[in-house]
Amino acid sequence: MVQLAFSTNGYSRFDLPEAIRRIADHGYDGVEILADEPHAFLADFDETDRERVLGALDETGLSVSNVNANTTCGYYDDAPPSAFFDPTIISGDEEDRRWRIEYTKAALDFAALVDAPAACVASGSALPGTPPSEAYDYLLESLDELTDYAEGVGVDLGIEFEPELLVECTEEVLTLIDDVGSDALGVNFDVGHAAVCGEDPAESIRQCAGHITGIHLEDIEGGRGGKHYHLIPGEGDLDFEPVFGALDDIGYDGFATFELYTYPDEPDEAARRARDELVEYAR
Repeated sequence: MVQLAFSTNGYSRFDLPEAIRRIADHGYDGVEILADEPHAFLADFDETDRERVLGALDETGLSVSNVNANTTCGYYDDAPPSAFFDPTIISGDEEDRRWRIEYTKAALDFAALVDAPAACVASGSALPGTPPSEAYDYLLESLDELTDYAEGVGVDLGIEFEPELLVECTEEVLTLIDDVGSDALGVNFDVGHAAVCGEDPAESIRQCAGHITGIHLEDIEGGRGGKHYHLIPGEGDLDFEPVFGALDDIGYDGFATFELYTYPDEPDEAARRARDELVEYAR
């Protein structure tokens, strides 16, 4: 049975312990923790912060579905209100790339602390001056080190593919997993990202069987090939019944996490409506 979780990145107007408590109020089994501002930017996250998070988890009884380390807005003094992937594990600047590798290790450590099965990271984009072939070499080098570390702490690392990133579709993430060759590396499968790439999400899930570290859920206007904007299920054009059917077919019994950071003014409403829309499929 798939368990439903909600990401704290939907609660950007609240601190992390309050976000956890609010998510619990809506009947979720789990919570994904954003490893970035305004919740757990790990470069500045001290022992007191950790104790407050562990207290909120203990109080609510929620499990942690995933530690989301895709973005690092906290790296910047004045980041814009959008996902900031840089610096990435493919950055051409060695110092920047090293910083991101160490940050991802911290996310794996934090996942182990909160008993999450996985942390996720995105490849980032190949920026000017770093051709895709060179960026891919950096990616392999970074992931060799990170998967060794993940194996040591007992947490999986999921690559989340996304349109316009170096790794942007199912075929590319599966090729990457094969090239790295570590059982600690998998895919944090985002249903909407697969759809925007023009894929059939249910078929892509079947292709990823045995490699899925977690699932992200959101609806997409236009369905397959639609625009990349996260919507509450029922507001877009995706059919979620075959998605959950595919998860059942491959024997996936982990978490499916709603990622609805696009509703900062009404996160409780988004959390309530999302669960109400899909809870029947998770039984």
